Amino acid sequence: MVTIVTGGARSGKSSYAENLYKDSLDVCYIATSLVADEEMKDRVEKHRESRPIEWRTFEGFRKLTRALGQEKNYLLDCLTVMTSNIMFDISKDQEKISPKMQKQIEDEIVGEVLDLMEEVRARNYNLVMVTNEVGSSIVPEYHISRVFRDIQGRVNQRVAKVCDEAYLVALGYAVRLK
Repeated sequence: MVTIVTGGARSGKSSYAENLYKDSLDVCYIATSLVADEEMKDRVEKHRESRPIEWRTFEGFRKLTRALGQEKNYLLDCLTVMTSNIMFDISKDQEKISPKMQKQIEDEIVGEVLDLMEEVRARNYNLVMVTNEVGSSIVPEYHISRVFRDIQGRVNQRVAKVCDEAYLVALGYAVRLK
């Protein structure tokens, strides 16, 4: 079973996703963030403290199939951070990202996720992925922010299309979309 959980910032999506595995200690948490400053360090610690200590953690945002082990359940948190990491790895310090490069970034992200999903399904494992709903806000002022929003929106659509279930979380409540 592959599930995607989306929602806005602080909507409760990560808590909802973690709760899907509340009765299981057979879980690997796939953390896609990079700890670059104190704020991110604090966020990572809070997330870590919210999970059962028995859950294994894999840190990375590329070659995600390396996270797969003996556990039957996997939680990837989150696609949005993964997107920004890959986007900035590819685009470096460019102020403008061409449509061709945008497609390259999007395809690489989706490829990473599809590879993980394929292997999860082949092993009869479960995967829950968390991502941000980025299209419900104002249009960002800067090019890079608009490109990120557009890539993330398309990634979310492409990934959700091939998931078994999809949930939208708002105000701490989940609504099943698929």
